[in-house]
Amino acid sequence: MKIAVIGSGYVGLVSGACFSEFGFDVTCIDKDPAKIQKINRGEMPIYEPGLPDLVARNVAAGRLHFALDLAAAVAAADAVFIAVGTPTRRGDGHADLSFVYAVAEEMAPHLSGYTVVVTKSTVPVGTGREVESIVARVNPDAQFDVVSNPEFLREGAAISDFMRPDRVVVGAETDAAREVMRALYRPLFLIETPILFTNLETSELIKYASNAFLAVKISYINQMADLCEMVGADVHDVAKGMGLDKRIGNKFLHPGPGYGGSCFPKDTIALVKTAEKHGSDVSIVDAVVAFNQARKMAMAKRVITAMGGSVTGAQIAILGLAFKPETDDMRDSPALDIIHALVKAGADLRVYDPKAMDEARPLLPPAVRFCESATDCLAGAAGAVLVTEWNEFRALNPAQFAATMTGRVVVDLRNVYEPEVMQRAGFKYSSIGR
Repeated sequence: MKIAVIGSGYVGLVSGACFSEFGFDVTCIDKDPAKIQKINRGEMPIYEPGLPDLVARNVAAGRLHFALDLAAAVAAADAVFIAVGTPTRRGDGHADLSFVYAVAEEMAPHLSGYTVVVTKSTVPVGTGREVESIVARVNPDAQFDVVSNPEFLREGAAISDFMRPDRVVVGAETDAAREVMRALYRPLFLIETPILFTNLETSELIKYASNAFLAVKISYINQMADLCEMVGADVHDVAKGMGLDKRIGNKFLHPGPGYGGSCFPKDTIALVKTAEKHGSDVSIVDAVVAFNQARKMAMAKRVITAMGGSVTGAQIAILGLAFKPETDDMRDSPALDIIHALVKAGADLRVYDPKAMDEARPLLPPAVRFCESATDCLAGAAGAVLVTEWNEFRALNPAQFAATMTGRVVVDLRNVYEPEVMQRAGFKYSSIGR
C-alpha cells in the first residue's frame, strides 16, 4: 500500500516517517524546495528526539521519500494524508483552512483509482465535508472517500505517541474506507491499541474536545496554585491529592506560566469560534483562553515583584525559551510574552535554550542577548528566571547560581528547585503555588 503525505511539517514528517516504519511506501510532499533538499540531506527542519534516525533508516530502506511533485505521489497513492497547517486566522480567531482546501483542490485531478483522502491536520467540524465537496467538484469521476484521522502527538514524544498511542480515532463512513484505515493501522491492532471508528464530525470534534480539556486542566491547576499562595498550601500536594483520584488522574496537573505550543492556543480558540458559529456555549474554554493569556503577563509581573518592584537596568537571565522541553517550538511560548514585557519594563535580558535559539531569534527584541550556555546566561545576572524545565536546568544547583550571578533572585516558573535548599543558600527564591 502506498501513502502520500502532503505537508512535511511537524505532523506530516513524523506521521510519514512512522508509517514507513510500519512497512508502507510513503512519499512526503512539500512546496518548499529548500525544506525538501534539507530533509534529503538528512537535516530535519524541526527538533524531535529520534526523528533523524527514524527518517534515515527508512530512506535507506527505500520506503520513505521526499519530493515536490504532488501529482505523481497522489496518482500512485492508496491513501493521501493532508497534513498542512491550520493556524489561527487573522482577524476572527477561526482556524485558517485555506491550506487544507488548497490541497484538496490541487490533488483532486490526480486521484487515480479508489483513494482514501485523510485529513490529518487539526480541523474544525465540517472540514471533511467541505474537502469532499471540493474533490467531487474538481474531479467528478474520482473514486474516493474522505476520512478524519486527527493526530495526538506530543512534541518531544511524538514517535512513541504514534507507535504506541492511547488511541487512534478514525472518522470513516464507508466499509471501504474503514478497511483501508484498518490496514494502515494494523501494527497497532496487533498490540491491542483502542481504535475508535466514528463519523466525520465526531472525529473532528474529538481532537478539539481533547486539547481543550487538557488546557482546562492546566489552567485549573494554575488557579489552584494562586490560591495555594494565598492560603499557605502546597500546590504539589494538592495536585497529588487530586491526581490519586482515578477519575481525575495526575496528568497535566503541573503548575507553570501557562500553556503554549502549536496546538492548545489555536485549538482552544478555534473550538470557541466553532461553538459560537453553531450557537453553542463553551464558556469554560472561553474563560481558559482569557486566563492563559493573562497568566503569561502575570508571570512577568511576578519577576518584577521579585526584583523589588523594578527591573530597569537590571541584568536578568532567562533559562528556557521553547514552550516545553524536548522541542524547539516557540509558537505561543510563555517566554515570548514574559521577555517582551520585561524588556518593555527596562530589563537587560540574557537568554539561553538548549534547542530553540534559532527559532527564537526573529521573535525577540533586538536588545535581547543570546548566550551559549546556562552558565554564560547567568554570568553577572542580578536575577534568573527559569521558564522551560530542560534537564540541563534541573541539574543546576545553588552553588552554580551563586558562582556566576551577582544577585540572589531566582524566579522558578516550573518549580524545578526546592524552596528550602535555595533559601538556605541565600537566594530570594520565588516559585509557583508553594
